[in-house]
Amino acid sequence: MADYSENNIDLGDDQTYSELRDRAPATGRSQRDFARRKVCKICTGKTSASYKDSEALRRFTTERGKILARRITGTCAKHQRFVAREIKRARILALLPFASK
Repeated sequence: MADYSENNIDLGDDQTYSELRDRAPATGRSQRDFARRKVCKICTGKTSASYKDSEALRRFTTERGKILARRITGTCAKHQRFVAREIKRARILALLPFASK
């Protein structure tokens, strides 16, 4: 019977998973050197996101007019929904474009 443990997976050509893992390039990052979690700027009060303030809403869209994801903008789930709603309102009032060329 074949051994299916993680360290002994046969990948053919006389290479195992453990051999490939040992040859993987080191990233050179320490365990403490990790990306900081983004803090919601709307929760902290640094930014407001009203449909009337199109310049503030442009920070939450791409140059093509698409709404940026939470993981990119750093907003919390509650405020991401709020920002999306305000962007859609601004689009309807022609303060923001639906799509740019």
